[in-house]
Amino acid sequence: MKANTLEEAVALTKKFTSKPSNEELLKLYALYKQATEGDNTEERPGGFDFVAAAKYNSWLAFKGKSKEDATKEYVDLVNSISVKYM
Repeated sequence: MKANTLEEAVALTKKFTSKPSNEELLKLYALYKQATEGDNTEERPGGFDFVAAAKYNSWLAFKGKSKEDATKEYVDLVNSISVKYM
């Protein structure tokens, strides 16, 4: 099963039978946010919220990438890792 759109890719991730690695999860999160919201304009999370900081930094790494490119990269990533997690 291959996804062709952002919506299909999101639906496909919900069918994963095991959890992707933290690195893969961060990249999925960041690409999804870039595809749906564009550049990260949120405030940097404070202090000891390491998960929020990791998400923030991951999304920030895609600054300047168009929503279309981020969508394509997200779909491609989901399709490539789905063989491992389904």
